Amino acid sequence: MALNLSFLPFLNRVEKAAIKAVEHEVEWFCLPAGQMLFREGDDADAFYLVRTGALAAFRNGALGRPDLIGYIRAGEPVGEMSLLDETPHSASVYALRDAELVRLPKASFERLTRKHASLMRELARMMLARLRGYNRQTGSEPKIFALVSTSPTIDLDYRASELRDALKRLGLSCFVGDAECADWSGQKLDKIEQDYDICLFIAKMSDPGWARRAMGRADRMWVFARADARPSTPLLPDDPSPATKLKLLDIVLLHMGGIRQAAQPQEWVDAADASRLFHWRQDHARADADRLARTLAGQSVGLILSGGGARAYAHMGAIRALREAGMPIDFVGGASMGAIIAAGIALEWSDDELQERIRKTFVDSNPLDDWALPVVSLAKGEKVDERLLDHFGDTEIADLQRPFFCLSSNLATGRPHVHRRGLVREALRASIAIPGLLPPVVDGNDILVDGAVFTNFPAQQMRAYHRGAVVGIDVTRAQGLNPADFIDPPSFLGWVRKNGLKSPPPIASLLMRAATIGVADHRDIGRSAADMLILPDTPVDIRDWGEFESVIEAGYDAAQGMLAGLSEKMRRRLHLPQVMM
Repeated sequence: MALNLSFLPFLNRVEKAAIKAVEHEVEWFCLPAGQMLFREGDDADAFYLVRTGALAAFRNGALGRPDLIGYIRAGEPVGEMSLLDETPHSASVYALRDAELVRLPKASFERLTRKHASLMRELARMMLARLRGYNRQTGSEPKIFALVSTSPTIDLDYRASELRDALKRLGLSCFVGDAECADWSGQKLDKIEQDYDICLFIAKMSDPGWARRAMGRADRMWVFARADARPSTPLLPDDPSPATKLKLLDIVLLHMGGIRQAAQPQEWVDAADASRLFHWRQDHARADADRLARTLAGQSVGLILSGGGARAYAHMGAIRALREAGMPIDFVGGASMGAIIAAGIALEWSDDELQERIRKTFVDSNPLDDWALPVVSLAKGEKVDERLLDHFGDTEIADLQRPFFCLSSNLATGRPHVHRRGLVREALRASIAIPGLLPPVVDGNDILVDGAVFTNFPAQQMRAYHRGAVVGIDVTRAQGLNPADFIDPPSFLGWVRKNGLKSPPPIASLLMRAATIGVADHRDIGRSAADMLILPDTPVDIRDWGEFESVIEAGYDAAQGMLAGLSEKMRRRLHLPQVMM
């Protein structure tokens, strides 16, 4: 018996003969919530179409857990690219909730696409739309969220209302459903989800029946917790919902103002095995609600800062220009020197405070002049440790007001190491440990050195961290060494007599350049992941720590020039005011 495929909108322009031929050869089956359709690396043996339900695609991730690539909803095909390209599947696909699919075996697919040109044409159109990033139209963004409270004292109705108002300011419609939806049919809920841009289903742990149903329908879960409470272990009941099983879960930590924090934020992350943590503060309620709404809508802005020694001063000028233009910064990350500046942004340092702290640390005195007879490094690293302690104290990454990560390079595994937990100063110390110049950081069996060794511009990691725009500032340059420094060089004592102990000898630049020489091969890949890329013209040496104001201004000018040339579409994507003609 042939299966009717009229539920597939992309077949509307396909000739009837082709549709009938497909209908006679497809196989119908059910895929229960949480079950895998195929695994990353498997050979493509069929073409699938989603009839009902929703799927999610994951790829082996850069952030220590699988990266969510996107969602596949009713009416969309699955696995067609690998089938056409004759390559293994590039992602693993799971049923996010109970799904009905139809399957067209590879041999049938190849025969029918050869025979019916209209079928191949419509598939090509659909794939091109995906490749061009029309995520909103193809439904690949999360749109159904379960907001679950860990305490009966949390007013989820109020929180959901604030998020709905913030989404409205973004021009999006939002449905908020509570326990009254518990008895609604699946078809009624499906209709609600189709009619709104974002759906928020709010549930309390004390109502396990509705909570399980809300979590079972969710693309993603947000668990709301009070900062003045401690998490239970485990935080969530044993729940088979895919959002829980696949770790599509974030913590929203509520700060009531003037109430003492009872647990470290990282404890909440660990208790739920959450992917991300957000802070919602009473004294920043509107700004934090807007930031959370941008994240819900896939319209957040992530900022990535590259390493580059003294050239990284340019980041501060560019950031000043972006802030003046009104661009929000919702997520932030970086490598090497860029990681230090990114951490300052995550701590919400103002432009003046950021510049003053960097000046004090790197300009007023050199943190790398505690020279040692080299065994593992030229500098002892003690002064760097002291400066990081002065500025970041015992702050943990989970304490930061904006989600933050930084990169170091793990010489034991030969892979980048993403820091998303632990003390900020320890993560930064690893990220700036230039091999031969500073001692490496040893963490168990891991040997961690400067992030720029493997990945100096981690825009791909930022794209895996959130689903909005990525803005990058890259101060990497191919050159940075003065050939004259290496012609008939003086002895160490001769250098000291001429330049003093405060000025690093040319070997410092040599080590920094040698450590990062390989990043050029990956630079273009990282840059291609940025929606807006700022490239300051900073011709200074990476060890010219005294070149401060001029490098900052170079970053400011580069950002100003980039902002002036943005299209109206990109300005909207970055939440910048529209230019009046």
